[in-house]
Amino acid sequence: MTAQKSVLQLSVHEERIRKRVWATVSKFSGVTSIAIDDKTGKMTLVGEVDVSRIVKKLRKLCNAELVSVEVVKPPEKKPEPENPAPAKPAEIVVPVTHFNYAYQYHSSYVNSYYQPCENY
Repeated sequence: MTAQKSVLQLSVHEERIRKRVWATVSKFSGVTSIAIDDKTGKMTLVGEVDVSRIVKKLRKLCNAELVSVEVVKPPEKKPEPENPAPAKPAEIVVPVTHFNYAYQYHSSYVNSYYQPCENY
């Protein structure tokens, strides 16, 4: 499915219904953009969605009609000219001689912390 730009005509006269419409439409997966014009009552949706399902859901909240559906073309990417990467200076690699862990094992821990148990 390709991205579509859908225009819906809504009869929204109250702020609470407008919020419910906004929340209902935003819950659909695939919606990338929502815009509502309060003066004309038109809502513009952009995304890969089934518009008929959205209209069916919105009709439970307010009067909703589908005005138009257009296919949105993805923007064409211009080929970027290749710039030669600047030469990086040689990195100096230092071998790791020990590990710095919070609970690092050391042989002196065995002798000092663990005491032999003579009760067995």
